Amino acid sequence: MKPLPPAPLTPAMHALLQRIHRADRPALHHLSPADAQQLYHAGAEVLELPRAPLARVENLQITVAPGVALPARLYAGSTAAGLPVLLYLHGGGFTIGGLETHDSLCRQLALRSGVAVLALDYRLAPEHRFPIAVDDAWGALGWLAQHAADLGLDPHRLAVGGDSAGGTLSAVVALLARDHGLPLALQVLITPGTTAHADTGSHHTYAQGYLLERAAIEWFFDHYIDRGQREDWRFAPLLAPDHDAVAPAWIGLAECDPLVDEGLAYADRLRMAGVPVQLELWRGVTHDFIKLGRAIPEALQAQQSIADALRAAFQMPGERA
Repeated sequence: MKPLPPAPLTPAMHALLQRIHRADRPALHHLSPADAQQLYHAGAEVLELPRAPLARVENLQITVAPGVALPARLYAGSTAAGLPVLLYLHGGGFTIGGLETHDSLCRQLALRSGVAVLALDYRLAPEHRFPIAVDDAWGALGWLAQHAADLGLDPHRLAVGGDSAGGTLSAVVALLARDHGLPLALQVLITPGTTAHADTGSHHTYAQGYLLERAAIEWFFDHYIDRGQREDWRFAPLLAPDHDAVAPAWIGLAECDPLVDEGLAYADRLRMAGVPVQLELWRGVTHDFIKLGRAIPEALQAQQSIADALRAAFQMPGERA
């Protein structure tokens, strides 16, 4: 099928891309993973809201496998006992990103929803290739189910979510939770990758000039996973044998994103399996838009939509933030 022509960007998104282009920062895929991580950390929150003060922000170490303890950070807008918990998995192509790059976003989700958010600093490629990130994410959810009560949280009201690569991991963790009989109230998939080979029409339409580019996707994938492994459903959850009885999903997509087609395909696959899906498509914005709250209004709209979905999934009373 011939790729569709690109959709028009919003004026604010267009202006932002022009500013980024004028800044002439080196492309991540031209750097070593260590240098790319440093560059991403330096700029990750420049266009986000200031870090919101919260009643609880705690640095933790959680055990995700025997002998493997990883940093995590707990956010909560109140000190009330028994809050439900969202396990948050950051984006960054499985290769960059961490607790600091997504701190502002996690604070906003906790503030707006009233839900506790536990962000995981899972291990990154190329030092830790597939399926290590999957194992870490799944191990973190298991730890949360066992230890949430020790933190004053509700171990029976859990959700998982993330953006980009973290959205992929969240979809996979939701499938693993179903397979192991661990109930989840919601899976929050923000611009997730779900296919094996980055070959949908939108990958061609938005291959260059829309923040996330084809060359960067290839760079991320090559550092994370061997080509012969890419049809493993733990990398490409659209290829899972079935999606029946998985947790309800909130799926948020950007129209001008190479990953938009596979996000739409995943929403369709879940719906075909009878899974409740709330699909939100923000027109005229690019991948990573949810982390651009100072520059584009769609970021704040998406954050509030997630918060509302979490409150509904956990049947929480109260007004919106």
